[in-house]
Amino acid sequence: MLAKTPPMGFNTWNTFGSAINEQLIHESADAMVDTGLAAAGYQYLVIDDCWSEYLRDPQTHRLVAKKEKFPNGMKAVADYVHSKGLKFGMYSCDGVRTCADYPGSFDHEFLDAKTFAEWGVDFLKYDNCYRPATSDQRNLYARMGMALRASGREILFSACNWGQEGPWDWMRSVGAHMYRSTGDIFDNPESYRNIARSQIPHLGASAPGCFNDIDMLTVGMYGKGNVGTQGCNDADYRSQFSLWCLYSAPLMLGCDVRNMTPFIHGLVTNRELIAFNQDPEARPPIFLDGQGDESRTITCMKFLADGDYAIGLFNITENDREIHMLFTDLGLPFDSGYGLQLTDVFTGEDAGFYREYFRTKVAAHDCAVFRAKLSRG
Repeated sequence: MLAKTPPMGFNTWNTFGSAINEQLIHESADAMVDTGLAAAGYQYLVIDDCWSEYLRDPQTHRLVAKKEKFPNGMKAVADYVHSKGLKFGMYSCDGVRTCADYPGSFDHEFLDAKTFAEWGVDFLKYDNCYRPATSDQRNLYARMGMALRASGREILFSACNWGQEGPWDWMRSVGAHMYRSTGDIFDNPESYRNIARSQIPHLGASAPGCFNDIDMLTVGMYGKGNVGTQGCNDADYRSQFSLWCLYSAPLMLGCDVRNMTPFIHGLVTNRELIAFNQDPEARPPIFLDGQGDESRTITCMKFLADGDYAIGLFNITENDREIHMLFTDLGLPFDSGYGLQLTDVFTGEDAGFYREYFRTKVAAHDCAVFRAKLSRG
């Protein structure tokens, strides 16, 4: 079964856009292994849009890798990625053209899926631009879902329709293993916060085999790259990564994995956060209502398969503030006799035992995240 847990990897788009080539892919694959990202669970290296020639081969109608960027062809690139113990991903689109105006897979689904399989592709990101006005979106994703199954190779199907027509209601049915449920992310605080808030009602549709994809991470970009120049600070990146982990969202890095700061490397390889993300039950968090202005905080708790709980308190304001949670709102009344023993996931320190109520100060843009054990103290 593909995608038993949320897929993890790296995608070229957020940082590099169209500036991709064989050398970059080789260097990124090397970095994923050498820096320990692969050992932490990041297994897919995905090339996004702009990899092909502007037109298909006129005789075979097949897609062709752009000679200038990939002189040895995509099979050679896939072979190199596989030689590093990683899996190789590529990009196409359900329309006549891709979003960057290269050949799309409309009416070529089975041929393209066969081509990808022959190249050694393990992951297909499938976008949603330049669809004919008469086409049916669900049918187009079903076409590629069937084509991938007929290709002779196991290929993870990453559908990317930007949340149009309520994909949480139907993407699982057309064979997708993950589906974009939002518009594009940008490297600024408002973008990741708005995305995180927008999907709270839809996280229950995620489960092993098919996950709500709230877009590739901008963690570690610092305004350098293809999706905005404002950037975020470390507190924002800590909050973004923690939210994606608590949401059981796919973790697709978008920064330059060859040049991560020690802080970013430590964050994206944090064992506790990744364990929350990769929890085999993939349960959505409980979100607390009535705990203050929802535009200023996000407070949640996630049931974990081992009997523990993940707790996150997110301050999405410009000022430090106290954030609190009442345990009865989590399903833990005082007369149960139980409380929660908290461990800080960033420091590993014992954060204490609490009954009925927990309150902590959280810096602007930052978060506090804990592993919690049910205990009688």
